[in-house]
Amino acid sequence: MKSTFNRRDFVKTLLSGAASLSLPCPLARAASLDPFSFVLLGDLHFDKLAHHDIPWLQQDKPDDFRQVQNYSRITGEILPRLFATVRQTISDLSLSADSAVPFVIQVGDFVEGLCGRLELALQQNREAIDFVRQIRLGVPFLFTKGNHDITGEGAVEAFKEVFQPFLRDQMALLKNAPRPETAFYYFEHGGALFCFFDAYDPQSLAWLEGVLSKRTARHCFIIVHPPIVPYGARSTWHVFSAAGQKVQRDRLLELLARHHAFVLSGHIHKYNRLIRTMPNGGRFFQLGLSSIIYAPEVQPTHLLSGVAEYTPDQVEVEPGFSPATEQERRAVYETEALFVKEFEYADLPGYAVINVNRASVTAKVYSGITRRLWRTLDLTRLLET
Repeated sequence: MKSTFNRRDFVKTLLSGAASLSLPCPLARAASLDPFSFVLLGDLHFDKLAHHDIPWLQQDKPDDFRQVQNYSRITGEILPRLFATVRQTISDLSLSADSAVPFVIQVGDFVEGLCGRLELALQQNREAIDFVRQIRLGVPFLFTKGNHDITGEGAVEAFKEVFQPFLRDQMALLKNAPRPETAFYYFEHGGALFCFFDAYDPQSLAWLEGVLSKRTARHCFIIVHPPIVPYGARSTWHVFSAAGQKVQRDRLLELLARHHAFVLSGHIHKYNRLIRTMPNGGRFFQLGLSSIIYAPEVQPTHLLSGVAEYTPDQVEVEPGFSPATEQERRAVYETEALFVKEFEYADLPGYAVINVNRASVTAKVYSGITRRLWRTLDLTRLLET
């Protein structure tokens, strides 16, 4: 049943203090607040051996060659089954008038990259898009830029030539959405603002500040490939992690906390949820996902749950990762632990369904390619706790 909630009711709720909107402005737009859901996918690394200059890859990047072999297998064996599940999920949700699915969001590393030549990078990107089109999801497929999407000879050019027009075409399917000319872009839907942050373009931070300065939407989602807040063994893989980027990192943290944002990310290839606070009382929520699913049936491993687990010992979840940097990676957590108030980590690939309505945002996290529910998260409640 469609909501009959109108502007007068919304203003009364605000004045009575019955709803905590966490907005930087006094009033969010009351129009278009019908509930909706979207499917969230983590890293995918779409790949085929034919996309690569194999002799170059074997000689110059032998570790990546082994990954390419595995990602190519997953692309052939698992990815069609995952997208079939996504398509069925969209269909089932759309049967409910209160759960329309307007789009799918993917958090970057759509493709593996590392093709070795421009023509191969173009081929990889085109075949990735063809795969999405042929699966017939029935809704726009939107994504942010990942590091692998622009890694390797010709990858940057291929992103601009293939992915950028595809994103414009997908955005054109959304009502009143701007058609992006860059990999950082935004749109509003159902009382929610969606900002796709390009972690590899230095203009993105000023752009995001400008977009959020005009925000009137009830909810705020930031889609970015690397996490904002580190977690797991790879604690130096977050946005603005370099020593010389402290000013930019502080600006970004303050901005997200002021807007009580929901950050959706990937890159680490693990599941994560956390709350990051600021000394002035602001906070934001971060959800990390991986959709690199190695087998049809998966189980969670290396589960860490609770703030007490957010310690330097997180690096032990991947004991073989870069031993020479262990001291540096541990040191990152000495500072960050002061500000993390909610935390969970697991090695569990899958996907999520995010449900949005006027009062709250919730997430259902599913394991692997199945419809098996693993976690239900009330993101709004977690932010307000």
